[in-house]
Amino acid sequence: MDLSVVVPTLNARDELTGCLDALAEHAPDAEVLVVNGPSADGTTGMIRERDDVDVLIELADRTVNAARNAGIDRAHGETIALVNHTLSITEGWRAAVREGLQRADVVSGPTRTLPDGAVVRGAENRQIAGRAITFLNAGNMAFQREVSETLDGFDEYLQIGGARDFAHRLAGNEFTTTWTEEMSVTRGVEADGGELEVDRGWKYRSLAYRLVKNYNLRPTVLRRLLGHAAGDAGSELRAVFRGESRPSQWFGAGRDVVTNLARGAKDGLAARRRDGGPRRNPNGRSTRTDRAVTVYDWR
Repeated sequence: MDLSVVVPTLNARDELTGCLDALAEHAPDAEVLVVNGPSADGTTGMIRERDDVDVLIELADRTVNAARNAGIDRAHGETIALVNHTLSITEGWRAAVREGLQRADVVSGPTRTLPDGAVVRGAENRQIAGRAITFLNAGNMAFQREVSETLDGFDEYLQIGGARDFAHRLAGNEFTTTWTEEMSVTRGVEADGGELEVDRGWKYRSLAYRLVKNYNLRPTVLRRLLGHAAGDAGSELRAVFRGESRPSQWFGAGRDVVTNLARGAKDGLAARRRDGGPRRNPNGRSTRTDRAVTVYDWR
């Protein structure tokens, strides 16, 4: 299997060291590309001192989807894996990738904590508008190059939720996805193996954007958006009654939710008009050539 592993990173030199050590141990023949977006903790110097990284790509853009696309742009393998910088692959990971891609176009697996091995990110499935969605572990997935070419990589409008949008578009293009427990990665209890950054505003803007972009403003989409907003509003209101929050915070949070739902829905409709085909990616790999500031290629 001709495998390229793309590792987006941002200010996590120590965790990245563990990630690269695990790749060197368990996938020594894989092409490793680190996309640094940009870090201020000595990450560049650390990588340049190693002999097990094939390509280092320095970005000015701090978003994870731009980093993913920049790595995919320069990967040579026919199989491309994305591994979060805070995660370490395990002994059976590489074999699980190979076997999973014999059954499906895309494969993903769980994240486990150390030292107890408990699963912190497992399989998640949804049925939306008659479409069966298997969501991917954002920090642990692999796919054939054809998949990325068809979908034009990840949607760079999104600061978070890019992997979930990718899963919606996979299903829309009738690519198959499988989940295997053997393709596991581990992280320390203090690390975060998901998206690089999360905030409440982007949570709702991303949710509205990807649902409207992929499914339009149909009743099922509106119900999902309102259901998410009502659930968070209820949690915040209960915190007010317990004295753990103030009414002004509840009102402020509600205003942010409504504003970002509206903005995400508006931008999702615009994206749907710009790319009306099944790819649904007007902000993909092909739209930019200026992601990389510096590239160190030691292949």
